[in-house]
This record gives sequence, C-alpha cells and structure tokens, in this order.
Amino acid sequence: MSTSTPELVVALASTPALAPTPAPAPAPAPRRASRPSGRDGRITGQPAFVLHSYPHKETSLIIDVLTRDFGRIALVAKGAKRPHSQLRGVLQTFQPLQAGWTGKSELRILTGAEWVGGMLPLEKTALLCGFYLNELLVKLLARDDPHPVLFDHYVATLNQLAHNEPAPIVLRKFERALLKETGVAADLVRCTGTRQPVQSGQVYVVDPERGPRPALAGDAWPRITGKTLLDMECEDYTDTATQAQSKTLMRFLLAHQLGGATLNTRQMLIDLMQL
Repeated sequence: MSTSTPELVVALASTPALAPTPAPAPAPAPRRASRPSGRDGRITGQPAFVLHSYPHKETSLIIDVLTRDFGRIALVAKGAKRPHSQLRGVLQTFQPLQAGWTGKSELRILTGAEWVGGMLPLEKTALLCGFYLNELLVKLLARDDPHPVLFDHYVATLNQLAHNEPAPIVLRKFERALLKETGVAADLVRCTGTRQPVQSGQVYVVDPERGPRPALAGDAWPRITGKTLLDMECEDYTDTATQAQSKTLMRFLLAHQLGGATLNTRQMLIDLMQL
C-alpha cells in the first residue's frame, strides 16, 4: 500500500478539531460502564470516542461522540477552546475516553472527560482510514441509537489499523459490520425471493434493499461471484478476487445508504491508495 502522500496526512493531523494525540504504550482497554438509572439525565464514566468537533460560540466546542451504551450523541464542551482548558488535550479523535454529561435534549452538556489510554496512535495511512471510519459513523449512524457491538468493533478496528493490519481488509470488515448493526445489510448467502443458497460458481448482483440474485444480461449493478459473497459472510478475504469484488460491492452498497452524499475521506482513499 502506498504511503507516499505525507503532505495530506500531515494536513489532516494538524486540523485542531480532528488531530489525534500520541498515546503511550498499550494499557488495559476501557472498562464497560453500567447504564445509569437516574432521572436527572446525568451520566458518568461512559466509554466514548470523539468522532468530530466544531466551534461553538467563542470558547466552546460541539463534539460528536460515539459511546458504548448511548450511541452517537452531541455534547457541548464549554470552554474547551480556552488556552488553559483541561479539555483541550483530551477531546481528540481515536483516543479512548471516560465521558460524563448531563441533560436530556439532543444537545447535552459535557461535564467531564478523562483520557483512558491503552491504544496506539494512528499514523500515515492508518490515520486517513480512521478519519474514514469516523465520517461513515457520523453520516450513517443515527443519534441516540445504542450499538454496543458496533462500538466494540470500532475499537477493534482502530487497534488493527494501528498495528498495520491490511487496511483494505480491515475496512471491508468494518463496513459490513456497520451495515449489519444498523439493520440495512442484506443476507449475502441466500438469494432474494427464492431464498435458495448462493452458489460459489455463479454470478450475482446485490439489490441494496433485498440481497443477492442471479445476474441478468442488462444489470448495471456490480457483478459479484457467489464465492465472494460467501467469503464476505465468513470474513475470509484471503482471495485477491474477493478483495477486489468486495471493495466494489461495498462502495456500491454504501453509496446507496448515503443517498448520493459524498464521503470526502473515501474519495481521498480511492484517489490515493485504491482501498
């Protein structure tokens, strides 16, 4: 994989709202926090990651946060832009946090954030892949919709990228998990309509809403072999043909779910590294 674009990576890493902070040596992963039962809307000690942030008024930020037990939520970090704010070095992407907040409206108030550690920093290509994951989550994950399995998959994916596992395979697995956990992934091993098992030697197209069916001569959708569909279902990407076809298929399925919206980081990956 090419890593010959240091200028772009450095530019992304220098963005104040998104740049990650180097982490120390690995430590235990953040512990799961129980979901509070209080009625005042006050939450403490919730495992979380910052997905994105942007300025709010003169000294504050609005941060888009992925939490394990509450899903994606928006928080106001009051005073986070002040020079001596303790939050300035904490609210960074790709760093595990224990967060607390109060309120029940769509925009809650951050009451505390503590850096947990335990994860290596993302660098070079892995950093760009991390921004791609965050953009996918922001655009495809509804707010206040808990997905603890997806949260854990996100943590595992960041770790895999940080340890230089093959980015195309890591991304395909996460894309598939995201569609599954949000309830829009079709069954890839049975044909839509007939419910017959997909055959390894046949060629199919995948209806984004219904699932695979045998390919017809006039189909404009990507043609995918049954073997690729079966490989994707069991997360086996050792075959180079499976890697190539799964990339085409996931790009097609994600484009459908995005309704034509452009993923900026995805286009960068396509242009630079063909992931």
